[in-house]
Amino acid sequence: MSAGGASSSTKRLHVVQKHSVIGEPEGMRITIRGLGLKGPGSEVTVDNTPSFRGAIKKVIHLVTVKEVDAALASKPASKKKAS
Repeated sequence: MSAGGASSSTKRLHVVQKHSVIGEPEGMRITIRGLGLKGPGSEVTVDNTPSFRGAIKKVIHLVTVKEVDAALASKPASKKKAS
């Protein structure tokens, strides 16, 4: 087992904000922004590290989380081709 090294099957976390931060404490608002989320419906894919997992745990009631392969997460979301 490697200590802290990235393996070929590295996982990332796909985070989607499902609820607004209206009425939430300032610390949770800062955490949501720190994750790169900008409002309900916004999505971001982050590394699966202890710091990101801790931030997600703090706001888990506001987000949904899925574990995805790093190779799949790095592909661009747009599939349109320029004509």
